[in-house]
Amino acid sequence: MLWFFLWILWFILLFRIITDIFRDKDMNGWGKAGWLAFVILLPFLGVLVYVIVRGKNMGHREIAQARDQQREFDAYIRETASGTARPSSAEELTRLSELRSRGDITEEEFNRAKALVLTDDRPAASPAPGEPPTAGR
Repeated sequence: MLWFFLWILWFILLFRIITDIFRDKDMNGWGKAGWLAFVILLPFLGVLVYVIVRGKNMGHREIAQARDQQREFDAYIRETASGTARPSSAEELTRLSELRSRGDITEEEFNRAKALVLTDDRPAASPAPGEPPTAGR
């Protein structure tokens, strides 16, 4: 039973190492091919040497990949939650005011943009569920 457990454990380690070889962005193609051949042709020695030589960075690469996946997931959620709804006039005016106060746009540009926002005929974003529709516009 112990040997069976160790055999399964070794296979798990072997597949994690193969995944790590392909995950490493710093290693060139020849390096990946060399490590892969070493791990496949001499499995016990290859796995042992790989863990000794590159084992420390395996964890760093796994953590970096998990962070990248979380960042992409968060961006997807933010994008999906925001939808394609157009910002309200108040939000646009606030953003324009911030641009003017920072000096990114002049007073004349601010007034022209403000007039465009206030006279815009496009329909505003629909209200959230449970929120009463706003009058006007």
